[in-house]
Amino acid sequence: MAQNHQERFKIGNRIILITIILNVLLTIMKMGIGVIGNSTAIIADGLHSASDIITSVGVVLGMFLAARPEDDQHQYGHEKAESIAGFLLAIVLVITGLKIGYDAIKLLAGRNFQTPHILTALVAAISIIMKEYQYRITMKAAKALNSNAMMGDAWHHRSDALSSVAALVGILGARLGYGFLDPLAGTIVSLIVVKIGLELLKSGIDELMDSAIDREKMEEIQKEINCLEGIIAINELRGRKHGSKAYVDIKICVDPLISVYAGHNIGEKVEELVKSKMNNVKDVIVHLDPCGRDSEYGGCTLNCGKNS
Repeated sequence: MAQNHQERFKIGNRIILITIILNVLLTIMKMGIGVIGNSTAIIADGLHSASDIITSVGVVLGMFLAARPEDDQHQYGHEKAESIAGFLLAIVLVITGLKIGYDAIKLLAGRNFQTPHILTALVAAISIIMKEYQYRITMKAAKALNSNAMMGDAWHHRSDALSSVAALVGILGARLGYGFLDPLAGTIVSLIVVKIGLELLKSGIDELMDSAIDREKMEEIQKEINCLEGIIAINELRGRKHGSKAYVDIKICVDPLISVYAGHNIGEKVEELVKSKMNNVKDVIVHLDPCGRDSEYGGCTLNCGKNS
């Protein structure tokens, strides 16, 4: 398991390192050209790229802590460190969206429109391409690694791409005499970013509160378990998220007259089946209940649904 954690951290770290290097280059380019080209939109966009560097470092730190093995103080591991990073990143994303909206509304109200140099439009176009690339590689890794923190980082890149789109629209609009297009586009981008941030915030809260595993996945696993030899019924099946991992608890009803060895083998088969169906499961606890059907007590006392 420790080796899997380390491999997972290496993959995530490699992707985030690429995005950090690209964001450093984008920040320098945007800030420099924004000042020279007289574009407040590009300068603001450059500050947004700089914030991406900080949040990416936070994701790396969260994944590093999550990769640490269990210890006496954290006997179930450190996976929730990544959930905390994702939660904080979602808050940053919401704040970023609100800031974009505030700045846009301020420009609209003040009608302080400027005509930027055409070179700033080229910078905005380059930024859109680079940020969209960062979004795609980060989101692909986030889904592969089941990382809510990296998913939040990916959407941060997408929000930066959208703000660059707003900047490009504003720059071109200003040069055509429609300076209000920049803040108007910024307002729309703000709403999109805040919406995504709130969705990620809810997801982060769910992870920190041990939310349940997807119902459809659990129903699929239940059907598979019911087909295993030696299992009379499933009395209980539940699972909870633990950062990027998950824990599953199962109570199964078996023949009360089988040996401990036979019961143990059934439990092992159940555990292997669950882990084969869910790659992110860290541990499976299987509890065996003795079925009371056809016993001297005259019927099953367990609520297994097969007592008739």
